[in-house]
Amino acid sequence: MLLTLQCCGQDTDGLYEAMEKAVARSEGSWSGSTNSRSAVEKAIESQTKSEDWEIDRRLLKTGERIASGSCGDLYRGVYLGQDVAVKVLRSEHLNDTLEDEFVQEVAILREVQHRNVVRFIGASTKSPHLCIVTEYMPGGSLYDYLHKNHNVLKLSQLLRFAIDICKGMEYLHQSNIIHRDLKTANLLMDTHNVVKVADFGVARFQNKGGVMTAETGTYRWMAPEVINHQLYDQKADVFSFAIVLWELVTAKVPYDSMTPLQAALGVRQGLRPDLPENAHPKLIDLMQRCWDAVSDNRPSFSEIKLELEVLLQEVQEPSGAVNGN
Repeated sequence: MLLTLQCCGQDTDGLYEAMEKAVARSEGSWSGSTNSRSAVEKAIESQTKSEDWEIDRRLLKTGERIASGSCGDLYRGVYLGQDVAVKVLRSEHLNDTLEDEFVQEVAILREVQHRNVVRFIGASTKSPHLCIVTEYMPGGSLYDYLHKNHNVLKLSQLLRFAIDICKGMEYLHQSNIIHRDLKTANLLMDTHNVVKVADFGVARFQNKGGVMTAETGTYRWMAPEVINHQLYDQKADVFSFAIVLWELVTAKVPYDSMTPLQAALGVRQGLRPDLPENAHPKLIDLMQRCWDAVSDNRPSFSEIKLELEVLLQEVQEPSGAVNGN
């Protein structure tokens, strides 16, 4: 998930090689870890008292593994009587970079509370048993819903999903948080099909200044300015949302005939997914504005949400109907 290349120059063989290696490292990987108990505890406890959210591992029961990555595993579990998801980090993969990501992820999760953001329950910073515990989302990810279960969405359901995503992302952006890895695999559903933004392994607070890491996220959803090592801001998340919206409309994997590297190189040169046939023209217009190469031309999530809410009201109220629902 975290792609950091050493070279920042032109299209050279070295760049291609580095990108290939980065893709190989990142596909399906987890972000967030640590290699020192004291470093993690000191970093997080400098912001808050750890006992407010520190998990008592004796009370945490882990069950089946529901996902696996290169640096850790995700389990279903029970904590204090409630179903939870437990992200367990493997001690043999811990290093300084993963330590920083773990600290950042916990710091961000502690600060966010919204209906459309996965709820943080606690974390264990006691090395080597490092984990993050969040609410369990029984509906699974939008990626699986679309691509493994092969669900084709009706327009009204598609719009509700998209509005949920916008509400979560609007809240994060208003909280000065940039997600940096918005994709259908990181959008989870509860029992009522409410979509929530999840996985803050590479998310960052944006109000602290400094330069954001280049090529952070997942290539198929990544904005061109991120791929190109240019300065970027929260509008990079809007580009990623455009690809998510395209997925919701088409029920296809973006650039499915390409490798992640080929897709990234194509996006650098202006490539975008083929516009879907028979889609609502307002959705096509919206996704084109959201994936504009010039980030300042992209709308904000507040603007996108309003447009989608108006469109949902239109499709729920056929012309001539007295009561639109």
